[in-house]
Amino acid sequence: MTKTPESTPSKSSALNANSDESTAIESKSAKLACDSQVISAHASGDRDNSKTNENSPMAVTESVTEPVTEIVTEAVTEHLKDEDFSEGISEEDKEAIKKVANDDNVSAPKSYASILVEQVIDANETFNRSLGSLFTSAFTAGLEIGFSLFVILSAFALLSEVLPSHYAMVLASLLYPLGFIIVVIGQSLLFTEQTSLLSLPVLNGIEPLRKLLRLWGIVIAGNVVGGCLFAALVIGLGINMELFSSADIDAYAQHVLDFEWRVIFGSSILAGWMMGVAAWLVTSARDTLSRILLVSLITGSIGFLGLHHSIVGNIEVFSALVYGHTVSLLSYLYFLGIVLVGNTIGGVVFVAILKNRTFLFDFEQNKQQAKDEKRHKAARMNSRLR
Repeated sequence: MTKTPESTPSKSSALNANSDESTAIESKSAKLACDSQVISAHASGDRDNSKTNENSPMAVTESVTEPVTEIVTEAVTEHLKDEDFSEGISEEDKEAIKKVANDDNVSAPKSYASILVEQVIDANETFNRSLGSLFTSAFTAGLEIGFSLFVILSAFALLSEVLPSHYAMVLASLLYPLGFIIVVIGQSLLFTEQTSLLSLPVLNGIEPLRKLLRLWGIVIAGNVVGGCLFAALVIGLGINMELFSSADIDAYAQHVLDFEWRVIFGSSILAGWMMGVAAWLVTSARDTLSRILLVSLITGSIGFLGLHHSIVGNIEVFSALVYGHTVSLLSYLYFLGIVLVGNTIGGVVFVAILKNRTFLFDFEQNKQQAKDEKRHKAARMNSRLR
C-alpha cells in the first residue's frame, strides 16, 4: 500500500511559517485544497460552470479545505479548537468539520474524513509517479506475494502425509497472509490492495478514467510478470529441494480452478471486497502492529475460505502450467481474466464507492445539523428580545 502521509501539528507549522517544514506542509495543503474542491463539487451533483448552489458542498469549498488539510496532516489527537481554523471559516463549517473529521482518540480508528482524504492524497501521489517506478514497485509486489504460495505448498506437502488432502490444504492456507504482510509493510504496489485506493480520485472527478485504466494496466502487468518469474524460479527451486512435488502443485491449482466460471467470478468479487476493506482498515490503523494483525486476519480468511485472489491465483495456476500436468495456457489465461475483473468490481463497488459516499453523506448531514442549531439559537434569542 501507499505510504500514509506524515503527521505534522498544524499549530507548530503556523508558528514556524518560515521553516522548510512549514513550506512543505503548505505545498501539500495547497494540493489537497485543489483535490477537496473537486470532491466537494462532485458531491453536490447539481452545479454548473458558472453558478453553485449555496446549499451544496461547493459553496463552502474554500473554507473547508484548509481545516481538513490541517486535520489530516496532524492526524488529530485532540479536540479541534476554533484557533486551529484559519480566518474566514464560518461557525457552521467549523462545527460540521469537527463532527465529521475530528480524531480525538488515539486508541480508536481514524475518522472517515481522515481516511478518505489521506487515501485521495496517496492515490494522487501514485498517479504522479513515473511509469518505471510504478512498474518496478508492482513487479516487486508480484515477487513478494509469491512467498505465500511457496510456504503454503511446503506446508501442504508435509501435512498431506499425516492428514487427508482436504484438511491439509485448509490448514496450509492459513499461511496465506505471509506474502501480503511483506507487500503491505514494504509498501509495494499490489493490484487488489490498490484497486479501491486508486479509484478514489476518479470517483471524485480529480483524475480521468483513462489515466486510472493505464495505471491499473501497469500495476497488473508488474504483478503478473513478477509472479510468473517467482513461479518459474522459486517454485522450481522448491521442487528441487524436495519441499513439495509437481503433484502438490497440481493439487493446489485444481483447488482454485475446479469450479464453474460463475463461482470463480463471484468468489473473486468477494475477495476483492475483502481486500478493499483491508486497505481501508490498514489506513485507519495507527501503528504497524495493528496493520499486520488486520492484514493477517483478512487475508488469512481469504485463504481459509479458498476465495480467488488474482495475483496469488496467477502464481498458483502458472506454477501448475510450468511444472504440473493439468493446466493449459488457455485455462490459465481464462482464469486470470475472470479473477482480475471480479477483484476489481469487489474493490471499487463495495469499498471505494460506498465508503466515499458515506463520508459525503455524513458531512452534508452534520453541516445541515449545524445550520439547524444556528437557526434554532437565533429563533430563541429573537423570542427573548420580544
